[in-house]
Amino acid sequence: MPTTTDPNILQPARFELSTAAPGDCHLVDFMHWINRTQRVQLDSYAALHRWSVQNRETFWQACMTFTGIAAEAPADARALKQGRQIWLDQWFPDHQLNYAANLLRFRDEHTALIFCDEHNNRQSLSYAGLAQQVAQVQQWLLAQGVQAGDRVAGFAANRIETVVAMLASASIGAIWSSCSPDFGVGGILDRFTQIEPRVLFAVSSHCYAGRINAHQAVLEKLMAGLPSLQAVVLLPDLYGAGGDDPAGHSTVVHWSNVLADTPAAAPVFADLPFAHPLFIMYSSGTTGVPKCIVHSAGGTLLQHRKEHHLHLNLQRDDVLFYFTTCGWMMWNWLVSGLASGATLVLYDGSPFHPQPSILFDLAADTGVSIFGTSAKYLSAAEKAGVKPRQTHALPRLHTLLSTGSPLSVEGFDYVYRDVKQDLSLQSISGGTDIISCFVLGSPLLPVYRGEIQCAGLGMDVKVYNQAGKPVSQAKGELVCQQSFPSMPTGFWHDPGHQKYQAAYFERFDNTWTHGDYAEQTAQGGWIIYGRSDTVLNPGGVRIGTAEIYRQVEQLPQVLESVAVGQEWENDVRIVLFVRLQPGVELDQQLTGDIKLAIRNGASPRHVPAVIRQVTDIPRTLNGKIAETAVRETLHGRPVNNKDALANPEALQEYKNGDGGNTLLTKA
Repeated sequence: MPTTTDPNILQPARFELSTAAPGDCHLVDFMHWINRTQRVQLDSYAALHRWSVQNRETFWQACMTFTGIAAEAPADARALKQGRQIWLDQWFPDHQLNYAANLLRFRDEHTALIFCDEHNNRQSLSYAGLAQQVAQVQQWLLAQGVQAGDRVAGFAANRIETVVAMLASASIGAIWSSCSPDFGVGGILDRFTQIEPRVLFAVSSHCYAGRINAHQAVLEKLMAGLPSLQAVVLLPDLYGAGGDDPAGHSTVVHWSNVLADTPAAAPVFADLPFAHPLFIMYSSGTTGVPKCIVHSAGGTLLQHRKEHHLHLNLQRDDVLFYFTTCGWMMWNWLVSGLASGATLVLYDGSPFHPQPSILFDLAADTGVSIFGTSAKYLSAAEKAGVKPRQTHALPRLHTLLSTGSPLSVEGFDYVYRDVKQDLSLQSISGGTDIISCFVLGSPLLPVYRGEIQCAGLGMDVKVYNQAGKPVSQAKGELVCQQSFPSMPTGFWHDPGHQKYQAAYFERFDNTWTHGDYAEQTAQGGWIIYGRSDTVLNPGGVRIGTAEIYRQVEQLPQVLESVAVGQEWENDVRIVLFVRLQPGVELDQQLTGDIKLAIRNGASPRHVPAVIRQVTDIPRTLNGKIAETAVRETLHGRPVNNKDALANPEALQEYKNGDGGNTLLTKA
């Protein structure tokens, strides 16, 4: 471990402003460039961040230039046209660009994409080959009459063909939206019926945890339920389980025929406004039909270039991997890494099959230098005894990214103890809502145990107390006080932006309220305690669920847990459900151990009034614990949209409190 006087510093800054050589660290080069061109003297990340929010138009214009974004604009083009409210701000209203063109600016034989799955299927494609395939699919889409603004959907696995289809769509200005093949028919139709896609790219089968799932019946239901479809393109069947082509009113074609019937040529790119829609993403949908969140091409590209180039220091020789599906925004974030010319690794399958170490096996085989995953995966890997530091050679690995839920202090310790000692651990947090991060990492800052390193450049992030006042070293609502380019352009079918305003701007006037319960630390770092709409409130004390999970899941017997607040005797009490290791039962001793761990590690206020064992915990289709669905079920209230859950059957255990246990209800 590095020598330091502060035991909470697990890793010093990766680069120093005064000693980094030109080209080693993009962020250092950017700071020197800003100092020179803007005639300022910024000497730290904190100073740069402060300057970026105080001079946001200059910052975002400089970011566009420095990260090499190709865009056209007149000499008098504006960076920002301010509206009456921040959601009406228009970033770069005079600029024209194309997202796909920026991701395909490299056309050489450098490897662009590597695909692997749990069956050890392996494919790769160079940047030259990627551009060629994008051109072929682009020409096919144009031949189908697809135009700018039309929707193209993917019922797709995390594969090379999916990336090609998305880029081909973006190249002509079509709007891409995707779900992963583990979504149920109802969940997919809830999303796609709202956006009415003209073309669907689909897998006929996929494999997860050793099980091959055929999708012919699913595709037939989708074709019947989506009358807007005029064509379905079947991606190559890697597992031989697709069966006959699905029957329906839409034309069904095969990927191989799309490529074979379209001559190779260079792709062409439509010049589109900065705010032209690129992606439609979806809210979790657990409280109703999922909201369709529209993200712009320019805002997505600029924010991702900032995060990759400056915060992550993504270089051309990096190999970037993120464990994700096409239904999670991290897939979109990963694919934008092509604009850096890096090699992206796409994995499809279970992170623990056929062996718990498979993701680190993949990292070693492909020379991954930046490894991205979720906090939940790291916790599960630790409990599974995965110790890559002892078993894997990972000489190129220099950065590990974690998101999806708060990474606990113990998660930080696991990474440095059992994964690799000399790396930068960047816990990051943002969301589908902004297709990027509010708080993330910086190569100029040390890594503190349990903390996210910094707020993103250009992001005026604060913590507000309940009175709407900024606070430091105190818990409250994570907000952003000014607009930023990757704010959604709105929700699909939301005239007057009424749903959009209600989602983010009702809590505090003219301020984006993200819905995270957070704290800024003394050294400028950030801690996320969970979603603010699931904050527990026993006796009027606000408690983030992550504070409880951190203590409970340190116990080796506990695989995972979910905590909710139950209305009880004119107050709220905490009810904790735990999923335990196979063969372990929740007895009086373990119940006492759980309560003691919470009491000692958090506070007596955090100790649950009731603890119950369950066999499964409900999750959203994106893999996040569905705390709201558990809470509503516990109270006997309906869960409005069970199709938004990956395992809705799990809620049965929570009805009337663990199958009728009257301890949880007022019988």
